[in-house]
Amino acid sequence: MSETIFDIAVIGGGVNGAGIARDAAGRGASVLLLERGDLAEGTSSNSTKLIHGGLRYLEHYEFALVREALSEREVLWSIAPHIIWPLRFILPHRPGLRPRWLVRLGLFLYDHLGGRKRLPAAEGVDLTRHPAGAPLKPAYTRAFAYSDGWVDDARLVVLNARDAADRGAQVRTRCEVTGLAREGALWRIEAGGTTFRVRAVVNAAGPRVLDLLGRAGEPTTQKMRLVRGSHIVVRKLFDHDFAYFFQLPDGRIFFAIPYEQDFTLIGTTDVDHKAGLDEVRASPEEIAYLCEGASEYFRTPITPADVVWTYSGVRPLVDDGSGKPEAATRGYRFEVDGGDDGSAPLLSIFGGKITTYRHLAAEAVERLVPFLPVLDGADWTGKAPLPGGEFGMTDAGAKMAELAARYPFLSEAEAHRLIRLYGTRAALFLGAATSKADLGEDFGHGLTAAEVDYLIVQEWARTADDILWRRTKLGLHFTPAETARLAAYLTERTIPA
Repeated sequence: MSETIFDIAVIGGGVNGAGIARDAAGRGASVLLLERGDLAEGTSSNSTKLIHGGLRYLEHYEFALVREALSEREVLWSIAPHIIWPLRFILPHRPGLRPRWLVRLGLFLYDHLGGRKRLPAAEGVDLTRHPAGAPLKPAYTRAFAYSDGWVDDARLVVLNARDAADRGAQVRTRCEVTGLAREGALWRIEAGGTTFRVRAVVNAAGPRVLDLLGRAGEPTTQKMRLVRGSHIVVRKLFDHDFAYFFQLPDGRIFFAIPYEQDFTLIGTTDVDHKAGLDEVRASPEEIAYLCEGASEYFRTPITPADVVWTYSGVRPLVDDGSGKPEAATRGYRFEVDGGDDGSAPLLSIFGGKITTYRHLAAEAVERLVPFLPVLDGADWTGKAPLPGGEFGMTDAGAKMAELAARYPFLSEAEAHRLIRLYGTRAALFLGAATSKADLGEDFGHGLTAAEVDYLIVQEWARTADDILWRRTKLGLHFTPAETARLAAYLTERTIPA
C-alpha cells in the first residue's frame, strides 16, 4: 500500500485527464494520474488534430459550444506555440449543397463568436487564381477561406502530464485500475499491484467512463454514445500549406490536411461504435467512403490502394437522442457522486472535445473545491506555457533558426521537427552535442538515442509504438527493420519503474 494519501486520483490519461491533473497540481493538490495503457493511447491520439470551433456545429444550433471552443483557440496557441499553430482552410462552394449565402453567414458568425484577435478573418477565394485551386477539379471555381488551428494531439496530452509531474503529480502509465471502493472519507484504489488511498476521484476514462462507474458501484442515469471517427493517410496530394473543408451530398463534411511533410490526412467519419475498445479500426466501408469523397474534389482519384495508414478513435459523446452520429453533441457534462454527506466524492466527465479540454479541466477542478480546501486559486492554465512553449505565438520560425544555429549539424527539416515536437526543451537532450555522433545511435529519420532516452525518462515512453506513433509520428517514415532496431534498443535499455 502506498503510504501517501493523495488529494485527487485522476483515472484516465487522455487529454481531459492530463489537463485536470495539471490544473489540480498547479493549485496545490497532491495528484495521482492513472492510465491503463500509454498516455493518449486511445481517443486523444486519434483525433482529426484540429483546434477548432466546429463550423458545422452551427447548423445544429450549438452556439455556446462553438463560442467556448473558438475562445480557446488562441489561448491554446499562446501556451503551446510549438505543437499548435494556425491553419488556413479552403471551403469550396459546391452547387446544390449549402448555398453560398448560408456559408458566408456561418463564417461571419464563426469569426465573431469567439473573440478572434490574431487569426485572419474569413474571405472569398477565386480558385482559378489561388494555389489551393490547382489540385482540385476545374468545376470548383469559388471558395471561402477561414482560420482554425492544428495540434499534435498526443503531444498535447503528454505535455500536460509532464507539467503536472513537474508540479508534483505522480503519473503512472500502464497502471490499470482493478479495484475502486469507498472507505468513508477516502477512496481505496487497486492499480498496478499497488493500493492507493485518495480523498477524491476524477473519472476521466473517456469511452470507459460508464465501465469505471460500474466498477465503483455508482449508479448513473447518464447515457453515452460511442462514435467512431476514422481517418486515412495518403501520399501528399498538394504542395501548398492550406487545408480543405469539403462538403458531401449526404450532408456530412470532412477535411484534407497537410500531414507530416510528405502526406495528406483525410477524415473523419462518424459511425456508431458497437465493438470493443481494445482494437478500434477503420472499416473497409469507411476507407472507401473517404476515398470516394476526396475523389469528388481532387483531380487525382484516391483509392483504398493509395492509403498508407489508417487510424480510428472512439469519441465518448453525451447521448442527446440525435438521430445521426454526426449530430450528437460534442459538449460535456459532469456528475458528482458523494461528498456532501462526508463520503469521498467521485467526479465523472462525460463527453468533451480536444479544443475545450483546458476549460473543461478548470471547471472540473472548480467542482472539487468544496470538498478539497487544499485547492487554491482560480483558473491559471490559460497563461502558463506548456513545457517547451515558452515563446511567442508567432516565434516558432525564429526558434527553429536559433536551434539550427546552435546545432549546425541539424538539417533544416530536423530543426523543424524538433522545435515542433519539443520547443525549447529540445536543448535538454541535444545538450553540448557538436555532431550527430554525440547523440548516440541514429535509428533513422533523425531519431537518435539521446532523443529516445529523453522520451523514456521525461515522457513515459516504453515501446516503439509509444515513440513512433504518439511521441513523434515517425511511424509513417520508419521501415520494419528500423522499427525492429528501435524495439530491440528499448528491450536492451533499463527502463525506469
